[in-house]
Amino acid sequence: MDIMSMSIEQLRERLAEAGQPAYRAKQLYEWMHVRLAASYDEMTNLPKALRERFAAEWPLTVHEKVVVLESEIDGTRKYLFRLADGNVIESVWMKYHHGNSVCISSQVGCRMGCSFCASTIGGLVRNLEPSEMLGQIYAIQRDTGERVDNVVVMGTGEPLDNYDNLLIFLNMLTDENGLHISQRNVTVSTCGLVPKLRELADEKLAITAAISLHAPNDELRKKLMPVANAYSVKELLDAADYYVAVTGRRITFEYSLIDGVNDTDACARELAALLRSRNCHVNLIPVNPVRERNYRRSLVTNVLQFQKKLENEGINVTIRRELGSDIDAACGQLRRHYEARVGSEGGEG
Repeated sequence: MDIMSMSIEQLRERLAEAGQPAYRAKQLYEWMHVRLAASYDEMTNLPKALRERFAAEWPLTVHEKVVVLESEIDGTRKYLFRLADGNVIESVWMKYHHGNSVCISSQVGCRMGCSFCASTIGGLVRNLEPSEMLGQIYAIQRDTGERVDNVVVMGTGEPLDNYDNLLIFLNMLTDENGLHISQRNVTVSTCGLVPKLRELADEKLAITAAISLHAPNDELRKKLMPVANAYSVKELLDAADYYVAVTGRRITFEYSLIDGVNDTDACARELAALLRSRNCHVNLIPVNPVRERNYRRSLVTNVLQFQKKLENEGINVTIRRELGSDIDAACGQLRRHYEARVGSEGGEG
């Protein structure tokens, strides 16, 4: 485990093995996770010889900014970061009236294969370490000079497919010794890995779980999301009910609207029948067009009609506010376009 993925207790053990006093752990942890030091040179209350030793033995996880796109419409920033092994990942910084939000990636690539998503093209490369998830937030705070108030694990990757690292990340993110972001300000999205969703419920965290539903029945969902071949809509909704019962937290259902595919009156009626008795919120998302896919986003009139039909059934529903519409906003697009360009050039030159 790398140094920035360790809890303060694990850090004490590591430092004790290195012959260092216990108080060094708190100093080092604070530099990494509160002051967000990008190098050991910044850790001025550590002796120089110790800083040099740490730098040689325990490299810090610091992401390199490769590309930053800033929306001229609303100031949203999309980041492409290079990891230590050369892989690149995406993150997004968004300003809302209730504070600054960051959407982070949990994997390099994704193996879930959802047919409307750019993130899964090319498959899964590897999981991100806890430090690499935290590092996206830290790099953005350093770059913007502003505190992150809300974190959404909804970028590239399936968070519950990287379950152990996700839990460490969540605990460190919300730890009072670190950034201490409230669990209530953290959302984790899943395409529907039912057993892991139940495990997450049993952790009894105060985070919000967001389930990518995207279809009201098994037949249509299987066409859009391969995970539906493993878990039925009923199994997924049963797991969602379990999550609500155990945590007391309302579930969010994400529903990407695709023109002529899942935005019909019949789909709206069927979805309403599924959700009307549940403690949930529905987030309607006009799908982002992806060059490699044939899907088109629903017409604005259809989106509004779909919303109206759900509201008429007493379901709490919103249409996701579009931010950064003038930049590569869809998950996975920026990374894919960058890698295609680098590949065509035979390297970065």
